[in-house]
Amino acid sequence: MIRNIIFDMGNVLLSYDPEICLRHFVEQEADRALIRRELFQGPEWIEGDLGHITDAKRFEGVSRRIPGRLHRELRECVDQWHMCMQPVPGAREFCRYVKEKGYRIYVLSNASNSFYQYFPRFAPLDYFDGVVVSCDIHIIKPDIRIYRYLLDRFELLPEESFFIDDVAENVEGAEKAGISGEVFHGDFEKIKKSAQL
Repeated sequence: MIRNIIFDMGNVLLSYDPEICLRHFVEQEADRALIRRELFQGPEWIEGDLGHITDAKRFEGVSRRIPGRLHRELRECVDQWHMCMQPVPGAREFCRYVKEKGYRIYVLSNASNSFYQYFPRFAPLDYFDGVVVSCDIHIIKPDIRIYRYLLDRFELLPEESFFIDDVAENVEGAEKAGISGEVFHGDFEKIKKSAQL
């Protein structure tokens, strides 16, 4: 029997779309492509999620691979990227639904230190029964250790837990830890049926 619902954050609870930031601050598509690749797909992004660097430190590394003429735009994207992080349609209602049904709810997110700045746009941290952010423990999904950490920290049984993530390999990681799950494609009604909530 499922008792615990575990949510990924990005594109499950809050929309993650760096294109919003790129279009806002960077005029030319070729320049957007460069900043997209070097900032949002570069090694510093993973280092931030691992908690090895802060968001503020990302600029230093990425700027070495970006022409000086784009440093102003890069700085804006480094500092303001989470402007895109707004609640996913239906997510608040789904959380309210499962809480009212008596399920405990948790967040398990690959995120950097700025998580604590933007996440309250969705809900206060204490709205959830527990929150684990990768930067705090230096492990990212789909490493099986991050799922085991959440289970151990909150004394959850894997067979009583259901994980929702928009990335298939992260759901597969949860399943390796004994947690059932579903890849989220924007349809909370499908999640209700899959988990029999």
